[in-house]
Amino acid sequence: MIVRSLTNRSAAARILFICSISLLFTDSFALSIRDLEVLSLNGDLTAEQPLQRHTGRLGGLDPLQHQPLAAEEDAIPRQDALQQSHASPSTYTALLDALEMMESHFFEISMGTWPQAIDWTAAVMGTQISATLSSMTEYFKSLQSGSSPLSRDESRDHENLINRYFTQITSFYFGENAFSLRTQAYDDMLWVVLGWLEAIKFIDLHSSLHYAEDGDDHSNSSQWYARQFIPQYAHRARVFYNLASKGWDTDLCGGGMTWNPYLAPYKNAITNQLYIAASIGMYLHFPGDCNSSPFAANQELPPAKAHDAQYLNNAVEAYKWLKGSGMRNEQGLYVDGFHIKGWRGGRDGNNGTEKCDLRDESVYTYNQGVLLSGLRGLWVATSVRQYLLDGHELVQNVIAATGWEDRGTERKWRWAGLGRGGVMEEQCDWSGTCSQNGQTFKGIFFHHLTLFCSPLPKGHDDSALHQQSCNGYADWIRHNAFAAYITRNEKGEFGEWWGRPSPKDADEDDEDDTVGMLPPISVGTDYRNDGVPRDEIWRLPEDDAMYRPWKYGREVHEQSNWEEVSAAEEPRQQDINDRGRGRTVETQSGGVAVLRALWKLVESRQEG
Repeated sequence: MIVRSLTNRSAAARILFICSISLLFTDSFALSIRDLEVLSLNGDLTAEQPLQRHTGRLGGLDPLQHQPLAAEEDAIPRQDALQQSHASPSTYTALLDALEMMESHFFEISMGTWPQAIDWTAAVMGTQISATLSSMTEYFKSLQSGSSPLSRDESRDHENLINRYFTQITSFYFGENAFSLRTQAYDDMLWVVLGWLEAIKFIDLHSSLHYAEDGDDHSNSSQWYARQFIPQYAHRARVFYNLASKGWDTDLCGGGMTWNPYLAPYKNAITNQLYIAASIGMYLHFPGDCNSSPFAANQELPPAKAHDAQYLNNAVEAYKWLKGSGMRNEQGLYVDGFHIKGWRGGRDGNNGTEKCDLRDESVYTYNQGVLLSGLRGLWVATSVRQYLLDGHELVQNVIAATGWEDRGTERKWRWAGLGRGGVMEEQCDWSGTCSQNGQTFKGIFFHHLTLFCSPLPKGHDDSALHQQSCNGYADWIRHNAFAAYITRNEKGEFGEWWGRPSPKDADEDDEDDTVGMLPPISVGTDYRNDGVPRDEIWRLPEDDAMYRPWKYGREVHEQSNWEEVSAAEEPRQQDINDRGRGRTVETQSGGVAVLRALWKLVESRQEG
């Protein structure tokens, strides 16, 4: 049973009801998702205006004027609307629908996980759920505090829905493959840290908003029951942080995190950004840990305190190294990382130049995102404005690299570095060859953008400036949310390649302009989707995998690109987002993340 809220501030709009169907739509608000689907297909979102530069704000962006797409005003659900395939929900309802599909279709309660996910993407799924629950509980609180407070039954329904999804997070604590993850790459470990810190943040938030706080006694009946899980979540975050910290290395490149201890040294963007975000997250949100459970036999952990300055120092040092590493290209985007020229360590112990001097030029969307939450955290801890300035600069570079200025023009299909026509895209989206890694990346970006642009504490000089700059991203966020939304199939599953509609939303008489689209410009080694090459740059000398017969290159997929699909059958008979791995929990999480960004950063603010 799924609670659906079409709630606004008026009493009529706060009608809640429980239904057994998975979608609840209304047709009574000003500018619907469906309205903008039609516009987005033509790449011409006429309500949007180009971002304007203004040096008086953080990052130099003016906020844009845009029409709100908030919860329905006086929305009364109608049964006939439930039967309309093109009926349009509010963004909040669309977010709940996407979350429900992610959990009811992809999560297996008996296993405590998303069986189709791999270990690190499952950690990301848990993070997305906890973050979405935080947005849900904030909205719940706003309704309780409104001019027409919720009834007891309405409050119960909201609380029940939140508890339903939280129990899945608790189930995931036991279903997570923690033992295997301890032996994986350092970035895999750090996703675990972020995931359980996010769960702790949600528990703290929900408890503070809806339950009395009578000290730290977790057994107190006035406190939310979920607080009893905080020590377990904190311990797991601590264990994985300590393990991952072993990747920090000063012998090569003067610092920086190494990606994988089982391969030749590779200092990449994501591992260093994760280390920054995890370090500052531990400083701000880790509540301490007295659990002495060891990494291995005959080892015990000493107690760890909250707000340990060492975590802050690690974050500051890691960002200083990353910023000076030269890991950004001419567009101001982070490339993937650095190898060390001549390194042939292992048995012969040759460190080569000991410098980061072989740069891999691959660009992924998540390499532009994770750092954002780390920079926000560094500002919270230090009040140094430069961290915010650096974050806004990166966001602006990303927006430009999606071809934002090309939208609505004949150049809308031009590859701009991270997308086209203002829509974010991985290079592998075009060919349908994204692995589980690549399918997760866009959702990660929007999750961390949402963290970065959430309101800062009031009263600080930087708060209003930061908010104004984030307001300037509203139309771009909306543009991408609608691009993701139109990929849904009849089940409500989101696709991988945003902006390409499912056949259910496509007009059969329309000419499909994707056929003439040029592929992205490929640079670097796409090891995230193709696998790690078996060569001396990537592998250890003693790695037998180097010497097995192998042909480097992309795995061949049947009908791997759109031109081949078009030649094989009628384009409208084939859903372009069913190619390759098709729709997965990873692509669904991307839909959840971008809708949450639209709701939290744009429309809930307009409501308020």
